[in-house]
Amino acid sequence: MTTMTPPQAQPLSEPQTIPTPTRNRSFRALEPSRAGIVIRWIWLSLAGVLAFFPFYAMVVLSLKPGQVVELPGSLIPWQDVSFASYEQVLSGQNILGWLGNTLIYSLVSVVAVLFLSALAGYAFAKKRFAGKEVMFWSFLAMVMVPFHVTLIPMFILMAGIGGVDTYWGLILPTLANAQAVFLMRQFIQGLPDDLFEAARIDGAGEFRIFLRIVLPLCKPILATLGIFVFLWHWNDFLWPLIIAKSNAMFTLTVGISSLQQQNVPLSTMLAGSVVALAPIFFAYLIAQRYVQEGVTGTGIKG
Repeated sequence: MTTMTPPQAQPLSEPQTIPTPTRNRSFRALEPSRAGIVIRWIWLSLAGVLAFFPFYAMVVLSLKPGQVVELPGSLIPWQDVSFASYEQVLSGQNILGWLGNTLIYSLVSVVAVLFLSALAGYAFAKKRFAGKEVMFWSFLAMVMVPFHVTLIPMFILMAGIGGVDTYWGLILPTLANAQAVFLMRQFIQGLPDDLFEAARIDGAGEFRIFLRIVLPLCKPILATLGIFVFLWHWNDFLWPLIIAKSNAMFTLTVGISSLQQQNVPLSTMLAGSVVALAPIFFAYLIAQRYVQEGVTGTGIKG
């Protein structure tokens, strides 16, 4: 009598792996060549020099008052350097008053725009109400309307309610920022809904959820928007020129532009431009890390 032996189970085949030498060659093929790295470094260095040169020329020429501009000799930084232009700007002109007006205009606008855009972004991202999509895209359509088209109606409206040559008349029309609302909505949409549901179960109201959950989680995008809004208002020229009538209400951009009508030397005007540039330069250095995080987070979550 013959016994039947059960067939032996075939061993499972191991997954095929790419040999190490072949895999290394594949990764090396994706790496840029030395010539490509050198060419890229040269192009980036050239672009950096071209971008930095106007600022370098502005600073160097502001330190040489009373001299005829001769290129390239006038761009040598260690010859005939003087701070007389800065002393004239800070003492003779009303630049400190213009600086204060610009700070008030920029900082108050930043706080108000961030708060209002965060509120609107939270509502459009996480709340349900009738006509939400129509309202959002209608509001976003404001980006397609050139700002210059609304200047005359806006000025007539501000003049009718007494906002000409006032701080609130300068600030109020700039608070409805469609781009800021769009970025806040895109960022808040990526936040998990479980956080908000858990907070509602614990008895938190909507405004408390906004203050305790939404705002802390939105720090990167708030820092990014804060820098952008600050730069927009600091460099704004047209609206402050229209709404401000007296020299005491001028911002830095309008005030420095008015120096051309007073036959002020070029070095003095450049010194005023350096004074206007310094605060936004340091503000960006402080918040650079948050700007990068906010741009990256908005791109991924949006």
